[in-house]
Amino acid sequence: MSIIIGIDHGYYAIKTAHCSFPAGLTSYGEHEPYTRQGLLEFGGCFFVCGSGRQPIQRDKTINDNYYLLTLAAIAKEIRQRGLPPECSVRIAAGLPLTSFGRDKPKFREYLLRSNQPVNFKFEGVEYSITIEEVAIFPQGYAALMTEVGLLQDEPSMLLMDLGGWTVDLMRIDNAIPAADTAHSLELGMIRCVDDIREQVRRETGLSLTDAQIENMLAGQPCTVSDGIHHYYAIGQLRYEQRIAAAGVDRCHQQCGVLGFHSTVGGYADRRAAHNRAVIYDDPHGLRQNVQPVDVRCHCADSAVYLCG
Repeated sequence: MSIIIGIDHGYYAIKTAHCSFPAGLTSYGEHEPYTRQGLLEFGGCFFVCGSGRQPIQRDKTINDNYYLLTLAAIAKEIRQRGLPPECSVRIAAGLPLTSFGRDKPKFREYLLRSNQPVNFKFEGVEYSITIEEVAIFPQGYAALMTEVGLLQDEPSMLLMDLGGWTVDLMRIDNAIPAADTAHSLELGMIRCVDDIREQVRRETGLSLTDAQIENMLAGQPCTVSDGIHHYYAIGQLRYEQRIAAAGVDRCHQQCGVLGFHSTVGGYADRRAAHNRAVIYDDPHGLRQNVQPVDVRCHCADSAVYLCG
């Protein structure tokens, strides 16, 4: 019997139903690194997964980075579920709305390779995984399909998926996707974080890390001077204004927000009522691809229905 693991291959983070880690990857070649945390051994080489942020690559199949991160995600999810390290897996992955049809065959082939089972070691544990199938879902929309009542109650709804590099948008009329309205803006949370870092550096000369900025955006503790909080508030406002300037009307229609909205934290919640936004409770951005096949346990039914 095979298990289904949903994986969101984000620019910012790799996410499964129970795990989330940065989409960074550092190669150490044949030399063992100093740490075992996030350590993947594959093909005679060592890699540390989840370290920092890798450069944006619009074609995720251009190298093996996202395949290696997929192996790490599978290992983490199997361990979290208490399953044996030798098993068969069916992967459910997502692609942006605007490139779904174009990239689906290539991305499926990229993840579903002929050499099975896949043998690797992650954090000292040996795994032998047979990837039986890869199902590709339309990102964001797949999660919204679980909210049938919400779709039926609104004649028009704007799906807004806040990702690491892009914001994917699509209008849904009478529960039917309006395909011609789907488009992506390169205004993801990476842009927001980078803008805040640059604003603080320019005005104060200080250099903040991604982790510090993310904590401040989420309203979590961060040891910085009180004056710094002023700049991240300005950065959030500018980020919201850029999205609005791109033609996103959140005042006259319901807006379903998924993905990295949780990073914006209380800021998004405070503006939700005014903007008629439905903010999904998703502390790690896990719902957008993985919930239909993992959390809600629809499994094969969802895979068949959503993949058409």
